[in-house]
Amino acid sequence: MEKEILLAQPRGFCAGVDRAIEIVERALAQFGAPVYVRHEIVHNAYVVEDLRAKGAIFIEDLADAPSGSHLVFSAHGVSRAIKAEAEERGLLVFDATCPLVTKVHVEVAKMRDENREIIMIGHEGHPEVEGTMGQSDAGMYLVETVEDVQTLEVKNPHRLAYVSQTTLSVDDTAEIITALRARFPDIAEPKKGDICYATTNRQHAVKMMAPQVDLVIVVGSPSSSNSNRLREVAQKNGVESYMVDNASQIDPAWVEGKQRIGVTAGASAPEILVEEVVATLKSLGVKSVRELDGVEEHVTFPLPKGLSARPA
Repeated sequence: MEKEILLAQPRGFCAGVDRAIEIVERALAQFGAPVYVRHEIVHNAYVVEDLRAKGAIFIEDLADAPSGSHLVFSAHGVSRAIKAEAEERGLLVFDATCPLVTKVHVEVAKMRDENREIIMIGHEGHPEVEGTMGQSDAGMYLVETVEDVQTLEVKNPHRLAYVSQTTLSVDDTAEIITALRARFPDIAEPKKGDICYATTNRQHAVKMMAPQVDLVIVVGSPSSSNSNRLREVAQKNGVESYMVDNASQIDPAWVEGKQRIGVTAGASAPEILVEEVVATLKSLGVKSVRELDGVEEHVTFPLPKGLSARPA
């Protein structure tokens, strides 16, 4: 039997990532280099290096951007304090925060206006979590696990709400939400779940692919939350799985004795990296490639005002 690659559908770039990259590229085309970007625009090494080569300068501290320069906030979003600091420093800001992250920020503001404390489900230290937690000066708690829910101390269990990071495991988050409801029966929830469509679709595609393959390779950078979750989903569905930043990280030993290899990519990983992985797998004896059926995504998000002109 010939070795075969099955490509998950959907995979790779989502609308929020497309928009964020386009904001940086248009800013560079319109205003010239340098354009400063706070944090990696998206969590992918290839994308960041490509934009750096075009004139983007990635910073963590706004003091590193001269007053009057153009600054892009990354797709992960920023706290209110960072927005205020950018204004104070006289920076010309284009906000590439994913609109689905902005939705969570709006939810936090409404929940705080209702005098609720908010429990955020997410990963400590992730920039999206820092940005969302930074939408309120107080009254927010972070939980990462069901165990965290059991030990959480709040001021008023009857005035609680929860939100979540947009790139989490759908299944793990559902378990945490169940634990929250059991411990705090009055807890309010978002009108619509916070885990984004792209994260959900890509995890579902891996679940569908897992029973058909005996190895899964996820293309994504180590810092990418949604890419890490894809590898975990494959693993939890009983399939040996690895995450690679690029094709050079593939170990030929992984492929030995495997007939069907599933390939997917996180929402911040460009398709060119998938193509390189496929080429490497072919050099290791894979004969054919088949794309699986899956959800077709047609989501697009508008760009910020001031970036309407197409780059020349």
